[in-house]
Amino acid sequence: MTDLPKLELHHTLMSEDDALRFLDGHRISRGGRTMDPKAQLVGEFVKSIRVPGYYPPLPELRQQLRTMVSLMDEPAPPLARIEDIRIPGPAGALPARLYDASGERNAARPVVLYFHGGGWVQGDLETHHGLCARIAQRSGALVIALDYRLAPEHPFPAAVDDCLAAYRWLRAQARELGVDPARIAVAGDSAGGNLAAVVSQQTALAGEPVPACQVLIYPAVDFALDTPSHRELAQGHVIPRDRIEWYATQYIPSSTDRLDPRAAPLRAADLSGQPPTLVITAGFDPLRDEGHAYAERLRAAKVDAIDHEYPGQIHAFVSLTKAIPQGLAATHEIADYLREKL
Repeated sequence: MTDLPKLELHHTLMSEDDALRFLDGHRISRGGRTMDPKAQLVGEFVKSIRVPGYYPPLPELRQQLRTMVSLMDEPAPPLARIEDIRIPGPAGALPARLYDASGERNAARPVVLYFHGGGWVQGDLETHHGLCARIAQRSGALVIALDYRLAPEHPFPAAVDDCLAAYRWLRAQARELGVDPARIAVAGDSAGGNLAAVVSQQTALAGEPVPACQVLIYPAVDFALDTPSHRELAQGHVIPRDRIEWYATQYIPSSTDRLDPRAAPLRAADLSGQPPTLVITAGFDPLRDEGHAYAERLRAAKVDAIDHEYPGQIHAFVSLTKAIPQGLAATHEIADYLREKL
């Protein structure tokens, strides 16, 4: 990238053809994969504006993610109903948002409980607003996005407790909410993929009904950080190794075992009885191989698991669809899977 002009925000919004011309002779390739040109522009732009090893105060850090998504994600489609609600949590009511594309209230509907990404430190109802609306629009299911408590103010297991409480509430209140209790799915990206996997595991362990299916989008399912993709992509785009370690330190207290399956679901002893699963991974994401490993373990436990890698993509591409059009293709795959399974 040394011979390229300094990257600006407008470069990330180039057409794919213009991006290919701009990057001619500078494409990033590794391990038989070549980075998607739009992903490369986004990833290199993000690298260029970050100060390595510096993490701003939490309000600023959280605003950075909101700003990035507002600039690089397509706006949410209009739906018949988008409603802010509250869900009882273990430490008080949790904000949530309901997305309903049809507005149909007289039938028991399928529902997707969505847990946002952001390293357990960032992310909220706004950062994933477009994604959740698009999933609701295409899948036909209700989507409920949960604003679980964030670290470091509320470290592990606060987020796990909130997500489990929301899932149990949804099951208990299904009839009153117009939801079919047999068609409740969980989904999430990155840290949210971790939380979705943990909810499915913990309900199975408790002998409770597991979700009808789960979608894990580039999930963080382990804290060993010892896979080939973690080693190869230590300087990776969006979440380099130092950033992953910083998130982990914020989320998991030093007194906590990082191999606790409620933190690292890949470490669970038994994955039998887990719901049908779609795992989405990105080829240039340090989390790639742990996502593959989780899908492999599910299949070994006789679980119906689909493992789909987008080989040219970077972490967070599903939330940056204006800048990375392939994020929309992945969103369509996710929504179609949910429609089929629910």
